Formats: sequence, C-alpha cells, structure tokens
Amino acid sequence: MSHGARVIRTGASSGGPPPPPAAAAASSASQSTELTDGAYFRSCAGMLKVAQMISLLVGFISVHNSQWTDYSAYSYFQIVTMCDLVMILFFYIVHIFRIYKLLTCISWPLAEFLHYLIGTILLLIASIVAASKSYNLTGLVAGATFGFLATVLCVLSIWSSYKISCITQSTGQTMKKVSFIPSKIMGPTNQKISKK
Repeated sequence: MSHGARVIRTGASSGGPPPPPAAAAASSASQSTELTDGAYFRSCAGMLKVAQMISLLVGFISVHNSQWTDYSAYSYFQIVTMCDLVMILFFYIVHIFRIYKLLTCISWPLAEFLHYLIGTILLLIASIVAASKSYNLTGLVAGATFGFLATVLCVLSIWSSYKISCITQSTGQTMKKVSFIPSKIMGPTNQKISKK
C-alpha cells in the first residue's frame, strides 16, 4: 500500500456546482473574441491613467519648449516624466489587452504598486527641483505645476492600487486559509478523528 502524492485540480469554486458545458463554452468564446477590455477604458483606473499620461506629457512639453535656467534640473525632470509616462502607458496597454491573463507568472498588482511608489517619489523630487529652479519663467512653472498634478494623480493610483490589491487580497487569503485548512491539509483520515 503506497501513499503517493495526489494532484487535485479544481476548475470551479467549491461554492456550487460547475456551470453547464454549453454555458462555459459560450462564455469562453465571447472572452476570446474580444481583443480589448472595453470596460477598462471607462473605468476609474483607466481614466486616471489617461489623466496621468496627459499631465506628464504637458509637463514634459512645457519644460522642453522653455528656456532652461538649470540644465541638470530640467533634464532630470524630462527623464523622470518620460520614464513615468512610458511605464504608465505600458500598464495601460497591459490592462487594455488583458496581457495580465496571459502572463500569470508576474504579480501585476504588485508590479504596478511598486512602479507607482518609486515613480511617484522620483516625480515629486523632480517637480520640487523644477519648481525651485524655475525663476518665474512661465513654461518652467507650468511644467513643474503639471509635474505636481501628475504626482497627486499617482498618489491616487497608489492609494487605489494598495486598497484593491493588498487589503482585499489579504482578506481573501485569510478566507482561503480558513476554508483550506480542514479539507486539504487534514486529509480524510484526520477528518474522521476530528469529527469524533
């Protein structure tokens, strides 16, 4: 009598019976035919990303087309705004085309949270330096102002990302642990003992 390892694969939640095969096939066919996630365009997170990209682009253009008073400060501001813009565009495309469903080896909420955390700190520093070196030149002041606006929008994204990914995920993990312990870890022999 061998006690080999058992592999248990679950395709449905344990809360109810699996859906009928025709309904499952129809839902998977409708999901695979849609290339983009139209709901993300209209979602709060999607519109927030678009507002961040616009404010970063306007800040970059304002600084780029102005007469610079300090080369290193404004080149740093331009580098930070463009890097942040490219990364926000990358995550926007990931959400629009549902790439996160194809690449499951990456924790997308964590990656996005870390990007926003680091990018917001760098953007805040760049905006402070740009504002302090502007000397009331309108283009530089406008660039620093849009940098601060983008910083505020990124802070909103950090807050919503943390609220959605970490708080609900930890609550979900707690619930999974509670329902997971008796049925999977204890096994059928130990469940008979615990029922006595």
